[in-house]
Amino acid sequence: MSDNQKNVTANNGAIYDARELGIPRMTLLGVQHMFAMFGATVLVPALTGLSVSATLLFAGLGTLMFHFFSKRKVPAFLGSSFAFLAGYAAIAPNGEKELLPYACFGVACAGVIYLILAALIKAFGVEKVMRFFPPIVTGPIIISIGLSLSNSAVNNCSTNWLIALVAIVLVIICNVSGKGMIKIVPIIIGVVGSCLIAIFIALLFGETIVGADGVEYMTIGGQENMRLFSVASIDAIMQAHWIGLPFQFNDTVFSILGNADSRLVISSVVTIVPIALATIVEHIGDISAIATTVDRDFLKDPGLHRTLTGDGVATIVASLFGAPANTTYGENTGVLSISKVYDPRVIRIAAVFACAFSFSPKIAACIAAIPTPVMGGISLVLYGMISAVGVRNIVENQIDFSKTRNVIIAAIILVLSIGITYSTAGSISFHIGDVVISLSGLAVGSLAGIILNAVLPDKDSEKKEE
Repeated sequence: MSDNQKNVTANNGAIYDARELGIPRMTLLGVQHMFAMFGATVLVPALTGLSVSATLLFAGLGTLMFHFFSKRKVPAFLGSSFAFLAGYAAIAPNGEKELLPYACFGVACAGVIYLILAALIKAFGVEKVMRFFPPIVTGPIIISIGLSLSNSAVNNCSTNWLIALVAIVLVIICNVSGKGMIKIVPIIIGVVGSCLIAIFIALLFGETIVGADGVEYMTIGGQENMRLFSVASIDAIMQAHWIGLPFQFNDTVFSILGNADSRLVISSVVTIVPIALATIVEHIGDISAIATTVDRDFLKDPGLHRTLTGDGVATIVASLFGAPANTTYGENTGVLSISKVYDPRVIRIAAVFACAFSFSPKIAACIAAIPTPVMGGISLVLYGMISAVGVRNIVENQIDFSKTRNVIIAAIILVLSIGITYSTAGSISFHIGDVVISLSGLAVGSLAGIILNAVLPDKDSEKKEE
């Protein structure tokens, strides 16, 4: 067996240097990561009114910037952050084009908070920060990340469980029984395979109906719960140009310089900047999840200050040019867990593809046309893998759940994170004057866990210190 083969099969089949697989396979792995992030990434601009093409461009550029600041060691992809949706809605509730630059300015200021915290961590050491994030805190947070996302996966699957199950089964078969490259790229096989089956079924049994949401769909036998493709997505492919600019000057923050409304500027900053507290906690949880997945301590090397800097700079740059805030993506962590290819080069390939596709509206439209149940089935597997990583984090660190203290911390994190996410409001809001600040369930649960870990005495640790 050659040295390269030994490296490929080391660490229980994990691959840390994808160059051993060859350029074609590395490229295919990069495409797989792009597929994984695409659905959630383009959903944020769809909900806020921001540019989809700009979102793809700065997701790619943001990922490359993150890798630069993190010394090219962390296999993380940065996509659109959902945490700032409440902020965009507060400033531009109906996606008003003239108000979105103000919201983006507020998000850019939130990104500055990342840089401030990174500087403090660099000055005082990561240990003083990470003592607030032991495994009893990070484990349940990672579990909550996957479970909090699961609702969207199930909702997407429910639009056509038949197609969703095809995608799920293909991923499972490739991952469990596949060999060689098939085992490494189950996501691509799941997406392409289920899409081909959806096209075949549409040609044989497809009927067009108007759904309950007022959108026209191609369905199986005209049934609402058997959707295949939206008619609009097919039309978009036909009408889209092959080449186009991803954003316009009027969509950027620079368009309001010199004639900005000071009240809107202040309102956006006061409303959106506090959300950074929640996203920073999520960032630490995501980096912990990636570190657990690939068995590397990224909080120490390259260091939490570097990953925070990369995330903050990516968010600032994206916001200035009219794209959503960036954040490390759990979907891609799920792909890492399934493929066991942990080389950050593969993520950078995905980033380059995202940048390239942002200049091709037609290719972006083709990817956007992937049936909702297909993305739902793929997401269901990926989100489950994230929660499984959290369970692994707890097991490997041998957390003792016979101790009431640990049970309470884990219980509060899980119940608040998941309960608030699925509550009627979907978040906890409070008023500061005329400004409404909303915190996601994950943010509230994470903060509660951090506080409880700090105030509840750990008698065993105290005895060891004595």
